[in-house]
Amino acid sequence: MEFQLMGFKDTLTSRYADRKRDDEKVDLVGTEPLNIQCKAWKAAPNYHKELDKMPRDLNYNCIFHKRPRQGDVVVMRKKDFYEILKMLKASDII
Repeated sequence: MEFQLMGFKDTLTSRYADRKRDDEKVDLVGTEPLNIQCKAWKAAPNYHKELDKMPRDLNYNCIFHKRPRQGDVVVMRKKDFYEILKMLKASDII
């Protein structure tokens, strides 16, 4: 699993590990501070509707979308992206 290779050792699918998170449209657990929903659709989903279905908690909601022969993208709300950028700047990481 990609997240485990990046050091998120406790990452599991919610289908396996946490039925409640699965019901909340979160597909991976152990990825805090991110809530991740994984999509593998040929057409683009309605990202706004999909993000609206996800929890409103302290984590950042992200959709990982894999499309055949077009690669993967990650979608999140702009305000969350800017908050992450501000934290990275404040920590002198970028």
